[in-house]
Amino acid sequence: MTAPCINVGYVPGATPAKWARNWAQRHPGIPLTLSPLAAAEAADAVRAGAVDAALLRLPTDTTGLAVIPLYDETTVVVVPTDHLVSAADEVSVADLAEEPRLIPLDDVVPWSSAPGVALEHRPETTEAAVELVAAGLGVLIVPQSLARLHHRKDLTYRPIVGAPTCAVVLAVRAGPQGELVEEFIGIVRGRKPGSSRGVTAPIPKRSAREKTLARQAARAAAGKVARKPDPPKRGKR
Repeated sequence: MTAPCINVGYVPGATPAKWARNWAQRHPGIPLTLSPLAAAEAADAVRAGAVDAALLRLPTDTTGLAVIPLYDETTVVVVPTDHLVSAADEVSVADLAEEPRLIPLDDVVPWSSAPGVALEHRPETTEAAVELVAAGLGVLIVPQSLARLHHRKDLTYRPIVGAPTCAVVLAVRAGPQGELVEEFIGIVRGRKPGSSRGVTAPIPKRSAREKTLARQAARAAAGKVARKPDPPKRGKR
């Protein structure tokens, strides 16, 4: 018989570590494997059963999947440290209007009207695009987690005011889930250990004798409350 285990995938920049730690604390005897996935392949990996669940970004094809919203990521622009926009804490769309913009083939920012002049050459990956930003060929718009993932000393990033956020979700196959997947979903949702997943446990039925004793105890308690104390006796004169 195969030992129980669970495999959770995640796209670049997603951070499932805290949930994996919580799992290890609650279920030390059941291994949880974290599997990195390419953004374009994450949904298919869940549908095919290659992983039991996956952290991925929207928009993506979620046919056959159930998704649980987790958080929204800030959208930032990656620039060289000596770029003009690095002097500010955040930048506007207008600040980037004339900037040459690199758009990798694995771009995940859902922003059709993103500022900048799109370059004809499209790098294969975000990582390759970061290299080109460092070479001074253009700027790159990405979720903040990807900017952190590919951080370099010669690059920095700034939030873009008014930019759409990037939604990160937990995806599982649609339909009934196994116990381990349900448990992981509960951990992601912040369910406490020992929780009944919101289902109230039925109250056990009492035996006839227990019911009789309970009624007798209730009558006795009612009699004690209803009974008034005897008035104090007056002494003889």
